[in-house]
Amino acid sequence: MDLATVIGIVSAFALVIIAMTLGGSILMFIDIPSLMIVVGGTIGVTLINYPLRDVLKLVGIVKNVFFHKLVAVPQLIAQFVEYATKARREGILALEATLKEVDDPFLAKGLQLTIDGLEPANIKEILETEIDYIAERHRLGAEIFMTMGTFAPALGMIGTLIGLVQMLQSMNDPSSIGPAMAVAIITTFYGAVMANMVFLPISGKLRNRSQEEVMIKEIMLNGILSIARGDNPRVIEQKLHSFLPPAMRQSVFK
Repeated sequence: MDLATVIGIVSAFALVIIAMTLGGSILMFIDIPSLMIVVGGTIGVTLINYPLRDVLKLVGIVKNVFFHKLVAVPQLIAQFVEYATKARREGILALEATLKEVDDPFLAKGLQLTIDGLEPANIKEILETEIDYIAERHRLGAEIFMTMGTFAPALGMIGTLIGLVQMLQSMNDPSSIGPAMAVAIITTFYGAVMANMVFLPISGKLRNRSQEEVMIKEIMLNGILSIARGDNPRVIEQKLHSFLPPAMRQSVFK
């Protein structure tokens, strides 16, 4: 569970709701037609913009926002040093026994290609293609939420225009102008809340997740290539440490 995401969502919505209740009843901010326009309209135009199969993937994508297993890079580097040491002492085929302990499919695939004896250039080509497709899948998820964050305020404005038209039709009754204007503005409020408190923050979180995962995969790629080339474990450690800031570099060799 990503505590930062949970704390951010809870605190943001709690403060907004408290501010709403301080000015009167929160029921005045609830309007079903406005919700239909903003929520339904945003979903509808998103389906126009993207294939159904991509939109349906959003449920699984949202899980990555709240549940994310963070890879400890220093431990990953130590793991590669261990693999390299084992390969130099017992031969590259000795790594086959360690594959059962590898949870990451990308790392397992890279080690298997190395054990199979592929040239480093071929391994690099295969794994770089894999990284490119991982980044593309993540980019699509972030892009869809960014698009929804763009559509929601626009749908809110459309709802406001609808409300204003309805209000102008009843100008002969001055007592109805205030409530009608409030309903019209609520639609814009819904669009702004959905965009700036839900869709755009999720898009930003997904982009950060993608950058983190791509960096991890780049570390794995460099470690795998170094093992395939038979590099010294100390050299491998120094290569992989270049991905980390100096304060996070922990040498395996004492």
